[in-house]
Amino acid sequence: MSVNLSIKDVPDELAERLRQRAARNHRSLQGELMAIVERAASADLPGPAAAGAPGEASGGPARSWAQGFKTVEDLLAERQAAGWKPHPALARAPLAADIVRADRDAR
Repeated sequence: MSVNLSIKDVPDELAERLRQRAARNHRSLQGELMAIVERAASADLPGPAAAGAPGEASGGPARSWAQGFKTVEDLLAERQAAGWKPHPALARAPLAADIVRADRDAR
């Protein structure tokens, strides 16, 4: 069962900074707030094996709203800094957006 939480009287400036943070992390405001709350609530836990950790009962991986805190650009910059170079054949490969667009237009 989930619970709805509400924060009242949030200053406009703070709300705008949260919206900007959400946009930088490619999340909705709700998703960003969930990530912040989840991180804060798990900060005092000893680790993923803590009692009541998400996913523990099912034996599967823990589900997290805080997935992917880095942008694609950040990840690419890290790979390039480590000396990674894309294979030249990738320059001729279609972009995912083009594939989706072609599939949609074919219907």
